[in-house]
Amino acid sequence: MRRVIGIDTHRTFGEVVIWEDGRLRHVGRVDMTRTALEGFGKTLLADDEVVIEATGNCMAVSRVLSPFVKRVVIANPLQVKAIAHAHVKTDKIDAGTLASLYAAGYLPEIWTPDAATERMRRRVARRYQVVRHRTWIKNEVHSILYAHLIPRCPHADLFGRLGRAWLTRQPVPDDERAAIQRHIRELDRLGDDLRVLDREIAESALDDAVIKRLLTITGVNLAVAGGLVPMIAGPEGGPSSDMQRYEG
Repeated sequence: MRRVIGIDTHRTFGEVVIWEDGRLRHVGRVDMTRTALEGFGKTLLADDEVVIEATGNCMAVSRVLSPFVKRVVIANPLQVKAIAHAHVKTDKIDAGTLASLYAAGYLPEIWTPDAATERMRRRVARRYQVVRHRTWIKNEVHSILYAHLIPRCPHADLFGRLGRAWLTRQPVPDDERAAIQRHIRELDRLGDDLRVLDREIAESALDDAVIKRLLTITGVNLAVAGGLVPMIAGPEGGPSSDMQRYEG
């Protein structure tokens, strides 16, 4: 007899509802820890199918439960909400909705990336965070200069060697100068982090045939290609069907 286990996951717990023979049965909560999930997985059947929504911890939940069941499905949360409009919303109802939709064949699921693609996505996301933080710091320095009527730097790069030398000669209050110095130190630290991330991305990407093809396009560097491919990767770690269509 087919069973579908719907889990409405949260930061610390998941609400569990089982769909079986057209009926829903609430079985309680499971803690969102590896130990608790493994213990829960041992209570499931090898032919069970588990359904969860795409959340920040969904991939970890999927990896822990997958060895115990037939399949773990990750649902697109935006499309699930578009299909199921419950007037009363609780964790149990959400878990039951996931199980019922999947059992009926109406669940909009997402593709689950392999470990290598997940790792590349994390590295690209962290690189973006570092770059964004560096931009914020540079804007803070520019704001200090603007607030004290300091003219534009005559050098192309305010944060290069010549620009920094010019910056130290500008008449700003001592507290603002100290703030600029802190920003510069943080900028240098982030620059080191960025170089490490770029090296890790490069080491992971250079053997990828799809990335090599993207690098032949004018204006596409390793950072762009390394960020694009894991985001559009399809089943079995390859490019999506749209990308395969345009391979030449």
